[in-house]
Amino acid sequence: MTKRNRIIYWIATLWLALGMTATGIVQLIPMKEEVEMIQRLGYPLYFLTLLGVWKLLGVIAILIPKFGLLKEWAYAGFFFAMSGAVVSHLAIKDEASTLFGPVLLIVLTVVSWYFRPENRKCSFN
Repeated sequence: MTKRNRIIYWIATLWLALGMTATGIVQLIPMKEEVEMIQRLGYPLYFLTLLGVWKLLGVIAILIPKFGLLKEWAYAGFFFAMSGAVVSHLAIKDEASTLFGPVLLIVLTVVSWYFRPENRKCSFN
C-alpha cells in the first residue's frame, strides 16, 4: 500500500468513525431534535437506540485490527443506514440540507472501504 493510499484511508476512516460515533451517541441519548426527526420520518423511537448501538459497534469493528469479515459487515451497515437516511429524507421532501450529513458519511464509508489496507480486508484463504 502506498503512503498516499494509507493517508487517504486513515483520514477517511477517522472522519467516518468520528461522524458515526457522534451521531450514534446523539441517537442513544436521545436528544429532542433526534426524537423529532425520527418521528417526522415516520419511524418508531426505538430505531434511535438500534441505530446508535449499531453505529458504535460498527466504529469499533472498523477501527480494531483484523476481523475482515466483521469490517465488511460494518461498512455495509454504514452504507445501508446512511443511504436509508437519504431516501427517508427525500421521501418526506425534507430540505436538501438534511442530506449533507448522510451523503458525507456515505462518501467517507466508500472511501475508507476502498482504500483499506490488505490486512483489513476479508480473506477467505
